Amino acid sequence: MKLVYFAWIRERLNRSGDEVDPPAEVVTVSDLLDWLADGDESFALLLEDRKAIRAARDEELVDHDAPIAGAGTIALFPPMTGG
Repeated sequence: MKLVYFAWIRERLNRSGDEVDPPAEVVTVSDLLDWLADGDESFALLLEDRKAIRAARDEELVDHDAPIAGAGTIALFPPMTGG
């Protein structure tokens, strides 16, 4: 699964994405975030305020309780504003 990071998330992680293979017990976006935070201190700091992280599964906006099974790409980005 490919992870893609945007805006200040990319800046704080100092990378634009990762390739990951989460274990079977990681079934939702929230589980994925927990798993990433457990293995990466930068993610742990980033996720202190989860409301500041939005997600998209294969280019479709999803909530943190959305399943990730079969996803090719998960994008993580800050909330967007219109204008």
